[in-house]
Amino acid sequence: MSVQDKMTSFFDKLAPTINKLGNNVYLRSISNTMMGTIGPLMVGSVAVLLLAFPIDAVKNAIAAIGLTPILAAVNSITIGGLALYVVFLMAKNLVGMLLPNEDGTLIGALALMSFLIITPLGALEGGGNAIPTQWLGASGVFSAFIVAIISAKIYEFFVKKHITIKMPDSVPSVVTKSFDSLLPAFAIGFVFIVIRLIFQSTSFGSMHQFIYSLIQTPLQGLGTSLPATLVFGTVAQLLWFFGIHGTNVINPLVQPLRLALDAENMAALAAGEALPHIIGNAFWSINTWGATTLGLIFLMLRSKSKQYREMGKIALVPGLLGITEPLVFGLPLVFNFSFFFPYIFNNVIIILLSYFLTAIGVIARCSGVQCIFGLPLGFHAMVGGHWTIVVWQLISQLVISPILWYPWFKMAEKKKVQEESEAEQLVA
Repeated sequence: MSVQDKMTSFFDKLAPTINKLGNNVYLRSISNTMMGTIGPLMVGSVAVLLLAFPIDAVKNAIAAIGLTPILAAVNSITIGGLALYVVFLMAKNLVGMLLPNEDGTLIGALALMSFLIITPLGALEGGGNAIPTQWLGASGVFSAFIVAIISAKIYEFFVKKHITIKMPDSVPSVVTKSFDSLLPAFAIGFVFIVIRLIFQSTSFGSMHQFIYSLIQTPLQGLGTSLPATLVFGTVAQLLWFFGIHGTNVINPLVQPLRLALDAENMAALAAGEALPHIIGNAFWSINTWGATTLGLIFLMLRSKSKQYREMGKIALVPGLLGITEPLVFGLPLVFNFSFFFPYIFNNVIIILLSYFLTAIGVIARCSGVQCIFGLPLGFHAMVGGHWTIVVWQLISQLVISPILWYPWFKMAEKKKVQEESEAEQLVA
């Protein structure tokens, strides 16, 4: 059996396990939740970009009409409130999957309540309490996930065990539904009151600080390091090659970590401080745009093979928008061992170059503003916040990508031209 056959056989056996992982309700809930936060993040991102606009005339005009404090407030309640959106959406999405007959809105509200219960309050000088923003943003995201999961599981237990306050049949269904939620609401509230009491008596002071110190920070350090980013990128492409949606498998594991780093970058940008992180979700999206396949499309347009030229024409417009499906399934790149190495490793080569050039200051660090899928090459990178990021995306896709694909393409082209020539001779 050849190496190719052995690899194919291995992934055929592995595919059910990977697909099961990709369909895991917790990972799917995380993925759906992070997608659901894109709206608030984009609104906050625009506010940050306007606050830190690189042209002084624009910044002065914004300040002159009194928008600066408003934009700062928008930033605080969007990016600065990321954990609040996460805890609600995560609980809602998870219950919707665990209990298909429930829409999850109620448990989303209870999870939000629980998150606020474990959040320490601050005292105002004139009296009264306030909720500090420290744990409402990126620093509280992992707490939000954990609170949402615990709340959802408690709610699921009560629903499946039919533990509820029984109401007469004559009572309207809306009222009955409200009473159905009372026992799980009290149970969830009690659990998190106890959790708050426990952590208040420790050196951490709160559940947030415990999770941030022992879970979130180490995971961010490991999961978003350069080596981990290269590994995740390679695994995602490897899964794609064997017909498994690598993005859906990998994103739930790393996207929350990357988005949290982007949120910290945007907070620093809004405050006029140096951006703390090189790697984030925006860095990944910009530098792995279109799976670095545009270079292959350009090579195909000038190919000696008629099939490759036609495929290049079909793939060009989608390719300029970062859409790769015509190549992945039309060429195809899936299970095509002629293009195995460039399809698997070109992304990580670009990531390596991007990281190095950013680390030495040739390219600016990404602002953290999230990219919009479907924008054309170059425009896609503008949210990075600096012209060097746009120029680098153009260079990496228009110059470096064709070079990386070239030797593999020429070998595949030679084989394809020979096949076409033999087919024409048989027809003749």
